Amino acid sequence: MPTPTKGPRLGGGPAHERLMLANLASSLFEHKRITTTVTKAKRLKPYAERLVTFAKRGDLASRRRVLGLISNKGVVHELFTDIAQAVENRNGGYTRITKIGNRKGDNAPMAVIELVLEPVSAKQAVVAEATQAAAKAAPAAEEAPEAEVAETEAAEAPAAEEAPEAPAADEAATEEAPAAEEAAEAPAAEEKDAK
Repeated sequence: MPTPTKGPRLGGGPAHERLMLANLASSLFEHKRITTTVTKAKRLKPYAERLVTFAKRGDLASRRRVLGLISNKGVVHELFTDIAQAVENRNGGYTRITKIGNRKGDNAPMAVIELVLEPVSAKQAVVAEATQAAAKAAPAAEEAPEAEVAETEAAEAPAAEEAPEAPAADEAATEEAPAAEEAAEAPAAEEKDAK
C-alpha cells in the first residue's frame, strides 16, 4: 500500500483514507464544526479548504469535482450556496483547528476543527480600501504634476509683479535714511564750529 503524500496514514489503506477524509469533510460542512483527533484534523484542513476553493469558483465543473468526492448532494449544495458566500472575501484560511486536550479513554490528543465564517477583520478591510484608493489616486497623481506646475506658474506671476513694488519702497526708505543722517550731522557740525 502506498504512503500518502502528506501526514501520517489514517486508515488501513489509501482508499479507506480517502473515504474517511470525504466523510470528515461532509460532516464539517454540515455541522460547521466537528471534534476529532489532532492528526485527522490536520489531514482534513487542506482537503476541506481545497473543496471550499472549488465552491468559491461556483461553476459546474467545480460542482461536479466536489460531487465526485462528497456523495451527499445536500451538503454540496450548502457548501456552494451558504459557505462559499460567507467566505467569498477571504483569501484562504477557511478552517481553524483548536486543540482541546486528550480523550478520556485512550488519551488521544483531540481538537475541534471549524469553518471560519466570520467576515474578514476590519484591519484587512481597511488595507483593501487603502489599496483601492491608491490605485485610484495613481492616475490622479500623474495629472497632478501638470496642475501643480500651472498653479506654481500662476503663483509666481503675482509674486513677480509684487517684487518690483517692494524694491521701490526700499529705495524710498534708503533715500530718506541718508537725508536723516545728514540732518543729524549738520547740527553736530554747527556745534563744533561754534566751539
